[in-house]
Amino acid sequence: MTQMLLSYCTNVHPAEDLDGVLDQLARYAGPVREAAGLDTLGVGLWLPAELAHRLDTSPADRDRLRAALAEHRLQVHTLNAFPYGGFHREVVKLAVYSPTWAERARLDYVLACARVLADLLPDGVDGSISTLPLAWRAPWTRADDDEATRAFATLSAELRDLARRTGRTVRVAIEPEPGCVLDTVEDVVAWLAPRTGPEYPADRRIDPEHVGVCLDTCHLAVSFADPAGAVRRITDAGLRVVKVQASAALEVADPSAPGARDAVGRFVEQRYLHQVRELTPSGDVLASDDLPVALGHEQRRPGLPGDGPWRVHFHVPLHHEPAAPLVATADVLRQAVAAVREAPHGAEAHLDVETYTWSVLPPDTLPGGTDELVAGIAAELRWAGEHLLAAPVGAARAAAATAATTAPATEGVDA
Repeated sequence: MTQMLLSYCTNVHPAEDLDGVLDQLARYAGPVREAAGLDTLGVGLWLPAELAHRLDTSPADRDRLRAALAEHRLQVHTLNAFPYGGFHREVVKLAVYSPTWAERARLDYVLACARVLADLLPDGVDGSISTLPLAWRAPWTRADDDEATRAFATLSAELRDLARRTGRTVRVAIEPEPGCVLDTVEDVVAWLAPRTGPEYPADRRIDPEHVGVCLDTCHLAVSFADPAGAVRRITDAGLRVVKVQASAALEVADPSAPGARDAVGRFVEQRYLHQVRELTPSGDVLASDDLPVALGHEQRRPGLPGDGPWRVHFHVPLHHEPAAPLVATADVLRQAVAAVREAPHGAEAHLDVETYTWSVLPPDTLPGGTDELVAGIAAELRWAGEHLLAAPVGAARAAAATAATTAPATEGVDA
């Protein structure tokens, strides 16, 4: 079976301009490749909108980026176009969902990313771009939905034209996320699949060859979805999983147990939104938009009751096993990737390690600097190769470095 292409997402590193991205490649991605024992490393670049537009219009700047990638033996086959900009501001929260797919700026950003990616792709490799699930759920109107449909129809046409002009196929993958308009896999299938049918007006029809689904396995776990069933819903609807964002959520089996809420409360932080879902004894799923709310820390907003397990949208390093009573949902990740690999076009899906939360781990578990972060990301890639691809990443070259990389990384994220 053809192997899925593996990469790690650079949205873990703050950079808003080309110089910042080039510094990322030298400071982190190149050393990660060496620490993981790889001849070539895939990087899932995050290009903020201003930089994407600059690269789109400047061949010289694309050449600078291409040269840096070659220098550090890095390959780009996927981009993360979910955050528009400012992803490492002091407070991000709901701002990450703006602009929405009802706003022209979002379409223009993704098209710029697509043109840049097409120019950077290795020969014979298709590209993928992940994007947000339309918007946060409110405010969202029927008019917004119509505008988003037209935007994706325009996107489809532009991607088809890009393929004709360049010979490079780039696909955009909608990433369902708890709390958004498209909250679950069921939501994205229900929204996207009908719009790919011939009965839809041509100016609103979305091409399933160029628009599909990004399966973020942290989001999937938080929704308490069955991984194999979720993948089956996508493929049965005639859609493809274009990209898998390899990520694990936090889980606490019994939030009412002594010390359980204190343990998960250590992951409260102000930058990112950490949605929480509780599976009740009756099988219902209760929702809370952020971890402090779930814990009852905010006045006039009741917390979750804690009668069933919680899952928290906090990306845990893949190789890390949190201290009891917390666990990571690595099993959901394994099952999802196994299902994708068996699905139509599954081997063509891109596998991008997306642990963007290294900088907001509990204070006593933060990486101690660049070297520990590099070691941690390399350990995630080796874990992904062993557990998701059944092909150890850089095994021969990494053997001598294991003692120097794996142990510090594990100690650095002891939750």
